[in-house]
Amino acid sequence: MRAVGLCCVLVLAIGASLGARGAEAPPERWVVLHCGALLAVPGEAPLTKASVVVKRGRIDAVLPGFVAPPRLPGAKGVEIELVDLSQHFVLPGLIDAHTHITFEYTADLRLRRLQQSDADTALRAVLHAKRTLEAGFTTIRSLGSSGDAAFALRDAIAEGIVPGPRMLVAGEAITPTGGHSDHTLGYREDLFAVPGPIQGIADGPDACRRAVRAQVKRGADVIKLTATGGVLSLTAAGTEQQFFADELEAIVNTAHLLGRKVAAHAHGTRGINAALRAGVDSLEHGTFLDDESIQLFRQTGAYLVPTILAGETVAERAKLSGYFPDEVVEKARQVGPAIRAAFARALEGGVRIAFGTDSGVSPHGENCREFGYMVAAGMKEMDAIVAATRSAAELLGLSDEVGTIEPNKAADLIATAGNPLVDITELERVAFVMRGGVIYKNE
Repeated sequence: MRAVGLCCVLVLAIGASLGARGAEAPPERWVVLHCGALLAVPGEAPLTKASVVVKRGRIDAVLPGFVAPPRLPGAKGVEIELVDLSQHFVLPGLIDAHTHITFEYTADLRLRRLQQSDADTALRAVLHAKRTLEAGFTTIRSLGSSGDAAFALRDAIAEGIVPGPRMLVAGEAITPTGGHSDHTLGYREDLFAVPGPIQGIADGPDACRRAVRAQVKRGADVIKLTATGGVLSLTAAGTEQQFFADELEAIVNTAHLLGRKVAAHAHGTRGINAALRAGVDSLEHGTFLDDESIQLFRQTGAYLVPTILAGETVAERAKLSGYFPDEVVEKARQVGPAIRAAFARALEGGVRIAFGTDSGVSPHGENCREFGYMVAAGMKEMDAIVAATRSAAELLGLSDEVGTIEPNKAADLIATAGNPLVDITELERVAFVMRGGVIYKNE
């Protein structure tokens, strides 16, 4: 028995030794970036000639000067990739707080909704996500989508299956029957089943609570509601308030109870103010805000996500004969020019701003055009970058993860050839993109 026991121990020991040799771990891999200029913390002065050390997808250190990789502590036996950005301006990955990643508006959209499956939508969304990432946006919110495509895309990106930005997804927007996000508007009634809470349709406080819970059940990271009518919905109901105050309160309170922030689509003044009084975390568009709106923004601390690009896009397309249905054209003409003016008014009033574009209304990958509109309306270049980094990260609840280039945060960095603090349009020509320590673009 003793001999058998010794034999077993010997076999186990030999097997363990062979297993250890056969499954030898690959060497640890670091990335070191030499940055000609580094805006590590937007709002503070950029550093000149700095090195960023990335380990296991996170920022390990920000060091002065161009540090030679072999001189880094613990570098012996480590595989190190050196990225030369010594002639570039480096800043945190950008954040777009308002996109529709599964959607892109075209003149034939209403027909495509009848023809395309959820699988078709998901495949197109993969392309949209790649374009968005390569444009420098390493984090986005997708505020409103049907089916499972956005959730599947979010999870596939997180698992590294497809390239794309980190995503927070709302699922279906909560809207009343016939409201802005009722996707059955304008179609024959026999084409669709009557939509309910799973589709985001809710009338009355109890139904609003069910609709929020339904989206959270589906996997929503954030709740989107439509406090007013919208431009692209096929109805002549206008752009004013659509939910009653008790319905708005039911949506916000339920979302907060379940640990979700609330983003409110709102154009008309009454709807804007009702949503702010209900306690939403961000208000999208804010087209016809007034003095009371600005007071409510400041009292509640809610962010305005201006989406000027969307307003400019619909105003231009409204000039094209036959591009929009008649019910949409007049709304587009009114809302488009007003969004930029509302942004300027909010800026002057001290409202907190987070960057957002409503991309999907405009083509994905052109998100950085928003910066030009913000600066043209009176925002300083640095403040526009802060809105798309630190402020957007705070709105999304991700300040510990993204928004600055500091130790222990995700290694999300982009670079431009020129200085965007001098010419904000440099951000429309991003040359380098890293997300989570992986390089996705390097020109």
